[in-house]
Amino acid sequence: MHSFHLAGLLLLRSLLAPAFVSAQDAAEIVTKSEDHLRGKTSRADMTISIVRPKWSREMAMKTWSKGDDLFMILVTSPAKDAGTAFLKRGKDLWNWVPAVERNVKLPPSMMSQNWMGTDFTNDDLVREANVKNDYDHRIEGEEDQQGRKCWKIRMTPHEDAGVVWDHVLVWIDQQDYLQLRSEFYDEDGALVNTMVNSDIRTMGGRTIPAKMEMTPADKPGHKTVITYTDLEYDVPITDDFFTVQQMRNVK
Repeated sequence: MHSFHLAGLLLLRSLLAPAFVSAQDAAEIVTKSEDHLRGKTSRADMTISIVRPKWSREMAMKTWSKGDDLFMILVTSPAKDAGTAFLKRGKDLWNWVPAVERNVKLPPSMMSQNWMGTDFTNDDLVREANVKNDYDHRIEGEEDQQGRKCWKIRMTPHEDAGVVWDHVLVWIDQQDYLQLRSEFYDEDGALVNTMVNSDIRTMGGRTIPAKMEMTPADKPGHKTVITYTDLEYDVPITDDFFTVQQMRNVK
């Protein structure tokens, strides 16, 4: 009887082990991917192209980040938007509007709204939701993206995470841990947005996709393209840089 019970336990462990290892591997893959993209700190210059069926417009911005919880965006052009700043500290997000000289704290309900008329949400830009800690991760298979072999990983948010998506599918390449494609699904399981990261190059001493293209599923002819023009990693930035007071003075 004892040997039968032991054999049963071993069989059960062997059946459960692949799922457990897969879950662990998925979380580790996502963590490596995020850490590779962010570094301990980063400073970047970006251009943004908003494309619509009958018009398009260009923007430029600077960004600074430190760890997972500190993030600053400064819009530098066009002139009418220059000086607009966004600050993330932990779960809090503020917006500095120079035209009215006001700091506005954005409520959680604003996370799902589009950022300055682009196809990226506020959450996409500042990553209020921490993809390493606010989601469960599971490998669903392997597929090629842009000629690179990728893990296809399903990310399901925790119930208390305050994430707007029902789930996210992300393809992370097995060579450099680059997130090459992400699909965002609503609570009905419908595809809402697709983000494709491409133009892989070395910037700031790291191999990264220099181009991010977001396309909404239900709006033909709409897309937003963000392109890195300059990027540095692990530059000295103090926590004091990421303050509400600093937003109006950042250059």
